[in-house]
Amino acid sequence: MKRILALVLALTMAMALAACGGTEDTGIKGVSDGVLTVGMECAYAPYNWQQPDDSNGAVPISNVPGSYANGYDVMMAKKLCEANGWELEIKMMDWDSLVPAVQTGDIDCAIAGQSMTAERAEQVDFAGPYLYASIVCVAKADSALASATGISQLSGTCTSQRGTVWYEECLPQIAGADIQAAQDTAPAMLMALETGAVDFICTDMPTAQGAVIVYPDLVILDFTGSEDNFQVSDEEINIGISIQKGNTALLEAMNAVLSKMTADDFNALMAEAVAIQPIE
Repeated sequence: MKRILALVLALTMAMALAACGGTEDTGIKGVSDGVLTVGMECAYAPYNWQQPDDSNGAVPISNVPGSYANGYDVMMAKKLCEANGWELEIKMMDWDSLVPAVQTGDIDCAIAGQSMTAERAEQVDFAGPYLYASIVCVAKADSALASATGISQLSGTCTSQRGTVWYEECLPQIAGADIQAAQDTAPAMLMALETGAVDFICTDMPTAQGAVIVYPDLVILDFTGSEDNFQVSDEEINIGISIQKGNTALLEAMNAVLSKMTADDFNALMAEAVAIQPIE
């Protein structure tokens, strides 16, 4: 009888521990421990940025002690985790290291403002889109370019961020463009414009919207609806979440959440991110 009582007590304790947050296997590769590890630059406002505290719902950066991540990508990661009962871990990484980190399993996914291009899709699978981002240019408000109504009216020196469709696909479509070396990060791209190193830059609308808040002397050149605009495919303006090839369970879990959100939902969340981005 004592042995039976001891066995019952042991089973009861085990069940209680499991109910209190044990590491139950989710059955999904990468998040079997219940933790979704997400990579991003933490330097690409309003998509993502680094800050010194947890204000406005910021999340600790696991590989940069004492620093926190926030922005649209963090907000979206939190929604995905809440819907699936996962904990969230953020890792700060260089832009060029995101896809390799997904491939090797160093991170479960990259939520970092990546366009869902065919080239990337050869290396990773994409959940989403989780945003639709039109492509625009940005110039100084007091420059002659500020009144441009199409890309044929643009000329002079320009740049964009390295490894993006903005630099590789869009800038070459501008006949009058004097394309300078690509910038390593979005902040570096913006600084090149602000300091006069280039006459204009090419980026997406969310990045441009964040830029004109930080730098009020800049203006967005949006040629949407004009025939004199960039020729881009849906894959170049659809922003997705990169996942390791073949991780179907994680892909489906994310798409189950994203499929219930509309473009208006995405834009509303991005507006929240723009409103709280740091201004330096």
